[in-house]
Amino acid sequence: MKRLTITHWVFVGMVVGVILGVSAPEFARSLEIISKIFLRLIKSIIAPLLFGTLVAGIAGSGSAKTMGRVGGKAMTYFLAATSVALVIGLVAVNIVQPGAGMTIHHSGGPAGIKAAAQPTFASFLEHAVPQSVIGAMAEGEVLQVVIFCLIFGAACTIVGPKAKPVVEFCESLAEVMFQYTKYVMYLAPFAVGAAIAVVIGREGLGVLTNLGKLILTVFGALIFFVIAILGAVSVIARIPLRRFIQAVKDPVLLAFSTASSESALPMALQNMERFGVPKHIVGLVLPLGYSFNLDGTTLYLSAAAMFVAQMAGAHMTASQQLLMMATLLLTSKGVAGVPRASLVILLATLSAFNLPQEGVTVILGVDAILDMARTSVNVLGNCVASAVVARWEGVDLDRVPDLTGQETHG
Repeated sequence: MKRLTITHWVFVGMVVGVILGVSAPEFARSLEIISKIFLRLIKSIIAPLLFGTLVAGIAGSGSAKTMGRVGGKAMTYFLAATSVALVIGLVAVNIVQPGAGMTIHHSGGPAGIKAAAQPTFASFLEHAVPQSVIGAMAEGEVLQVVIFCLIFGAACTIVGPKAKPVVEFCESLAEVMFQYTKYVMYLAPFAVGAAIAVVIGREGLGVLTNLGKLILTVFGALIFFVIAILGAVSVIARIPLRRFIQAVKDPVLLAFSTASSESALPMALQNMERFGVPKHIVGLVLPLGYSFNLDGTTLYLSAAAMFVAQMAGAHMTASQQLLMMATLLLTSKGVAGVPRASLVILLATLSAFNLPQEGVTVILGVDAILDMARTSVNVLGNCVASAVVARWEGVDLDRVPDLTGQETHG
């Protein structure tokens, strides 16, 4: 018998949670402690994980030269694409309202933005800058940690060889935290089962309808993003669509079936080089994109965060939603290789905006389904990015290098 994976056990936990919530609602409500323990463990991952992955990702790009013209163009595209993805997710979830009519217990007090007393953009910017990175980590100020990591990583890049021990430490820290995350995820089936049982024990089976709406909302938004945005970008950049689809279909399908961007990276690198993107471009843009161009993940995060806000009955103004999107835009960078990375980022964002973190374990019950879709869009978006940057650099993608290095007109 094939060994069950954590994903399979999460589904099992969800089914058991539904059964407990229906058949023994009082007992189900007593299981909340399990999901709380799981949330505390997830919180312990956030600061060291962001520090290790962001610093290693920025400094690992090489010398300052590699952060030059091609890197600048790539980062410009990444920022534009992920911003559009966030907006699409936000618009979709506001139109469909998948969390409306559902309530969730919030142990942290009334939902809303922590800095409600000073909701100005200037105070937000001031608060985003850390005066102590240790204090920011201890207090869970994830934006401050990200800002510190961005500057620290850039400094490591400029220092060069002398910063090698620091970069190696960050790479090792990131690997350790990846393994730590795997261990924590062993508790996920129990946490999901407990969270589903608690919610159904309180609210009834109607909650499953809301989760179904969330799945349809995210899938619909992702399909729209691929067709309307990535499709339009490909046409504007004059990317040969037929050959491009042939090049990306295998890595995208691999990413969908494994729900892992990393598993598709070697094939994507090879296929895009064969497609015609020069090695020095694809070798920079794709790895950077796996940290900074997570189109599917950012779209999902905006939808999931607002889904939790709707469950909590929190009314968020347009300016508050924009602040949340800015937070997600920063915090979603650098953790593509982490199992259930979106879970960590979503939890950090909910904490920053004082929204009920219990919503994360409810969403986790269907996260595996959403993970396959958003991961495949991540891979597709990065392949498009490498082709766009190649065009931006004046590369003729109609001339395809064959295996001997000679070019043929495609």
